Amino acid sequence: MTGTLYVVATPIGNLGDMVPRAVEILQTVALIAAEDTRHSGRLLKHLNIDTPMTPYHDRGDQRQSARILGALAKGEDVALISDAGTPLISDPGYKLVRDARQCGYTVSPIPGPCAAIAALSAAGLPSDRFAFEGFLPAKSGERRKRLETLLVEQRTLIFYEAPHRILDTLTDIGEVLNVQNNEAQRNIVLARELSKTFETFLSGSAAELLEILHADPNQQRGEFVLMIEGAPKQTQNAEDADVEKVLTTLVADLPLKQAVALAAKITGVNKNSLYQRGLELKARS
Repeated sequence: MTGTLYVVATPIGNLGDMVPRAVEILQTVALIAAEDTRHSGRLLKHLNIDTPMTPYHDRGDQRQSARILGALAKGEDVALISDAGTPLISDPGYKLVRDARQCGYTVSPIPGPCAAIAALSAAGLPSDRFAFEGFLPAKSGERRKRLETLLVEQRTLIFYEAPHRILDTLTDIGEVLNVQNNEAQRNIVLARELSKTFETFLSGSAAELLEILHADPNQQRGEFVLMIEGAPKQTQNAEDADVEKVLTTLVADLPLKQAVALAAKITGVNKNSLYQRGLELKARS
């Protein structure tokens, strides 16, 4: 009989958010696989749990995974935890869960805190459809390219961001997604330090949020969930149809960047918008 791999959510801030079932699992498993054993050690000490831990990271040594899978093979139960929140959601665990399932072991989730869902529930943005994008690339050029692919995304967008990049990220969002365009205002909500003492929700355009963060450097501290209202639904008129026809023709015969640049010259339409359309055309072809 093989063991079970439990994917256990842990608090994102307030330790009181630890659910009783998660505590029970961490007390009874044979081994806890943790993103950072020193960080998780403080949580386990708070909960009076002395279960042995082993480090695990998706980019880590294969011996980490082998030890965990070996324990499961012997019939021992293992709990997977990350530093905070639900494992695998922009945290390690995907490869381990995949390998465990491929080996035929049972993988069972122990639900609990998740920063993205917690932030969305209190943001006041449409929540019936949303797209979780995790962390944007650290470098501005790559970050702007990723944002360009989301220009016409109509679902609410959710990102995680670190404090040392929040100003640059908001600047790129404002410029690439044009969220402060008065003709098509898109609201941004910035959630900071969720469930902690200084939990804060700020909303407005990219320019307005940057002004707030520059005025109060304390608002630049902590971990962020950044949410953006989806793009407005676009209706195609005769002019749009002409643009689509030009771009379709050029994309069929030219590299995407070259086709977009030429289409922009012919139609006068913004390159970023054309690039997104071009990506969609490529995906359909």
